[in-house]
Amino acid sequence: MTAYIIRRVVGAVFLLFAVTAITFAIFFLVPRLAGETSTQLAAQYVGRDPSPEALAAVEKNLGFDLPLYQQYWQFVQGIFAGRTFQYGPDPSYCQAPCFGYSFKTHLPVWPEIAERIPVTLSLAAGAAVIWVVVGVAIGVLSALKRGSLFDRLSMGVALAGVSLPIFFTALISLALFSYKWPIFENLRYVPLTEDPVLWAKNLVLPWVTLAFLYSALYARLTRAGMLETMGEDYIRTARAKGLTERRVVVRHGLRAALTPLVTIFGLDLGLLLGGAVLTETAFSLPGVGQYAVQAITDNDLPKIMAVTTLGGFFIVVANLIVDVLYVALDPRVRYS
Repeated sequence: MTAYIIRRVVGAVFLLFAVTAITFAIFFLVPRLAGETSTQLAAQYVGRDPSPEALAAVEKNLGFDLPLYQQYWQFVQGIFAGRTFQYGPDPSYCQAPCFGYSFKTHLPVWPEIAERIPVTLSLAAGAAVIWVVVGVAIGVLSALKRGSLFDRLSMGVALAGVSLPIFFTALISLALFSYKWPIFENLRYVPLTEDPVLWAKNLVLPWVTLAFLYSALYARLTRAGMLETMGEDYIRTARAKGLTERRVVVRHGLRAALTPLVTIFGLDLGLLLGGAVLTETAFSLPGVGQYAVQAITDNDLPKIMAVTTLGGFFIVVANLIVDVLYVALDPRVRYS
């Protein structure tokens, strides 16, 4: 088991470096191949109608005139150890993790993202709890009551939940529960440390809206997994030994059916931690997703690179946690 975990950790570290390399290549190598020059990139750091001398100075100070492998090394060095920039006569040190300075504000990117991570984390964590509990519970009950009225109704609702786009359900929920019936009016993000009750109240509607999509998907997957698992020979053997139905379902059936769900959950949670773009935009939540939309609108390259790298980091870490959870769910992994 220890060797398995060590292999997964080492693999995750190499994968993180691969993510940074691919991200850097997308934003720096591909434009070069398309014909963009380092001078054109440097022009985004200065004002309108810059002089050739100003462009040359920015190009040199930011290292855009260096070979790409040296620029990549400075990029990685900035993330892990910090980096020194020089826009003018005085150098400016950007503390790690450093993703550079914004094209628009000329401020460090990471402090702005760090302020928004709690918002995205609050949204993703709360919605994840709801969709896992509700989705798995409905999926198990539907499998055990296959063909019943509950099974048909729950799977019909799950089909609607999977089919409806998140921006549609978000706007409908706002129109009903915030404007027509002011149950959740004046929605705005309140930090957990400031007022826990108001924090939860203002996030209930985003949580439920986001969880509706995922719980519907998890209910269908759980039902399919349980139907397949409950027909296995070892389930009949467990019943023949006299085990209670609850123990057979929870300990033997659900445990085996959860293995593929854990994989999907790691990917879904990692993606949401990288920014729940549609939900944050619909509910005006100042999270990483909204930050990414604004960065793309402004064509702010350092911000876009930072969000992309951060999203890849969350996905890699989430998959590492999933690999470790496999050890608890499937004993065969311990000896692989």
